Amino acid sequence: MQLRYSFRLYPDSGQRTALAKAFGCARVVFNDAVRAREDARQAGQAFPTSGELSRKLITAAKETDARSWLGEVSSVVLQQSLRDAEAAYKNFFASRKGARKGPKVGAPRFKSRKDTRQSIRFTANARWSVTGSGRLKLPKIGAVKVKWSRTLPARPSSVTVIKDAAGRYFASFVIDTDPAADAARMPGTDQRVGIDLGLTHFAVLSDGTKIDSPRFLRRAEKKLKRAQRELSRKRKGSRNREKARLKVARAHAKVAHHEFHHQLSTKLIRDNQAIGVEDLAVKGLARTRLAKSVHDAGWAQFVHMLEYKAARYGRSLVKIGRFTPTSQVCSKCGANDGPKPLHIRTWTCAACGAVHDRDHNAAINVKTAAGLAVSACGAPVRPGLVPAQRDETGSRGFPPETCAA
Repeated sequence: MQLRYSFRLYPDSGQRTALAKAFGCARVVFNDAVRAREDARQAGQAFPTSGELSRKLITAAKETDARSWLGEVSSVVLQQSLRDAEAAYKNFFASRKGARKGPKVGAPRFKSRKDTRQSIRFTANARWSVTGSGRLKLPKIGAVKVKWSRTLPARPSSVTVIKDAAGRYFASFVIDTDPAADAARMPGTDQRVGIDLGLTHFAVLSDGTKIDSPRFLRRAEKKLKRAQRELSRKRKGSRNREKARLKVARAHAKVAHHEFHHQLSTKLIRDNQAIGVEDLAVKGLARTRLAKSVHDAGWAQFVHMLEYKAARYGRSLVKIGRFTPTSQVCSKCGANDGPKPLHIRTWTCAACGAVHDRDHNAAINVKTAAGLAVSACGAPVRPGLVPAQRDETGSRGFPPETCAA
């Protein structure tokens, strides 16, 4: 499995200038490749190959006065920019043909120097390295200071340097993980758990544990509103507007970059051999009046982390259908009491009289529906059948007396 490890970079003023040159050269080569293919399409000609684009847009361009500054950056950066353009076209055509999963992908567009995200990539043949003092040495940029928050488990195959909207720099390494080492890090366990995701609590586990929602966006809302109001009052193109934009971007970065989901998903994967969770329709919920709270919770990101961590460490993640009535069914007897408004947090089963906490009951039903609940002898259990009421017998369209006869 390939994973990405990101670390914060702290380049000095000279290195920031060199990185800005590299970002700009990679952007120009990408735009030249898109322009060359667009010109060929309009002329009804075949698309130029990668080799032709490399010779024309990099090798020959360096000999001209208009593109001579391309020689000031690593050639690997320029070649990777061409590969990015080629991959963008492949994804576009595959999406048009229906061969690519996920949402439809549009045709590649020109990049701008005002884009909020700039990036360059160095592969192994670029001869980048980590120095003995822990700095990241990049060709024609220098040894950049890195904040190593953890050790790399293996030799990276490439490194991508990213500058985000808040003006921060990151190094993103691609790592091929070792399955044997991952299995040793997470020894087996016989624990199983069901998870009910919500807004009152971020998650409620089938064992009764309730995990509060951090509500990062709600807590930073006042600061964000103030920063955005100041930005709207600045004249466009002015230096004060750029300062205000950076302030807004940093405020958004503080909301978005938190370790809550990572820490919680890792803990659940470490403590449980199998996990059951609902397949929530996040896009649909994000179109309701609860949209801001749904986005603030970050359910989709959390479930995605559970998925890849379960695959990495040999755990099982079971998704149950989004239409499973986990909040309506009694976890004791299996009776369905029907839908209940969100303000009802506890309810009493009309069939057996059990008193349920809404979220805890739903988490138990998620665990049972996922086939993770076991009896004392170790066999999987499911809710028992409830005898039908007198007026429920018979089939659709026929009265009970007719069917009974």
